[in-house]
Amino acid sequence: MEWREFHDGAADGLEALEALDPDKIDSFDSLLRAMRKTAFGGRRLGEAFDVLTTMIEDPDCYVVMTISGAMTIAKMGKIIGAMIDHGMIQAIVATGALIAHGLTEAVGKTHYKVNPGMDDEELFQKGYNRVYDTLEMEANLNYVETVVSQTLGRIGAEQQLSSEFLTRELGRTLSEQYEGPGILKSAFLKGVPVYIPAFTDSELGLDVAISAMRRHLDAARASASSSKDDLPVLRALYQAMPSFNPYLDLNSYAQRLLSATRLGIFTIGGGVPRNWAQQTPPYVEICNVRLGLNVPPPRFHYGVRVCPEPDYWGGLSGCTYTEGVSWGKFVPAAEGGRFAEVLSDATIVWPLLMMGLLDRLKAKKR
Repeated sequence: MEWREFHDGAADGLEALEALDPDKIDSFDSLLRAMRKTAFGGRRLGEAFDVLTTMIEDPDCYVVMTISGAMTIAKMGKIIGAMIDHGMIQAIVATGALIAHGLTEAVGKTHYKVNPGMDDEELFQKGYNRVYDTLEMEANLNYVETVVSQTLGRIGAEQQLSSEFLTRELGRTLSEQYEGPGILKSAFLKGVPVYIPAFTDSELGLDVAISAMRRHLDAARASASSSKDDLPVLRALYQAMPSFNPYLDLNSYAQRLLSATRLGIFTIGGGVPRNWAQQTPPYVEICNVRLGLNVPPPRFHYGVRVCPEPDYWGGLSGCTYTEGVSWGKFVPAAEGGRFAEVLSDATIVWPLLMMGLLDRLKAKKR
């Protein structure tokens, strides 16, 4: 019988764990750092905080935040604004819906808790749009459309649009005409670009389409044949399209990443924002291979992902950073890449991370 050697771990360089001691914790910062030496989900959260603070405090790191899911309806909008205001992030890639629902807050409108006594048919009849356990008023979105139309009117119909340009101008409108906080307002004041890759998949995209249609409404009515309804008018209006070029966003974002010394990405959720934000390295590599160029792809050195989606479903939102290394999107761990992933609801994890970051800022000021 072959006898085993019984090691104590230290001789093999293993990292020792430590019991979480409440008597030694006096801040969110110290709590999260202590959790790094525990186990299971707690350790994942602690490790995520460690990587997140490293990338944010790295003066040479350009940090991109990607956000999907109903985070503004879930009342996480002020966390996004605070991260912008404190210089923690240098670019945002988000869904249009998230930005649109954030606009309703920024112009002083309210979201409400669902009344379980109302079914979805009743909610529809009353103009209440349900997102799980929260309501967005249709009247809120109609008011936001007037803000978008007002902004587009100031810009002028001939201006070529991109999501970066439009979100910046909406931020300007909020800054000049609304007193309260807002994601786009903070982004405008801090010079942080906001990109919306799937722009037409959002209330904002529809608002821009409606604005273009409105300019041609009289002509469409005059040209449409008589009918029992306005379907011919609507079909004529579909020919009135805004001047929107998504490649302005793609190349603007790529230029910013190419100019950075190091890159970090902080992802809430997944989906299009996450993938679009990570595709610049393959984009540059494809240019090298197919166009005969020689440009080093700008790969991410740091990454923190907060999302309940596991990788074994095979979906994009669960894609690990290790998988991303195979696509050339991230610096491998062997070359200094640092990544952490927390498989949890962002409305639980994100506030804890943010409070830890704010604790560190306060300690530095002291």
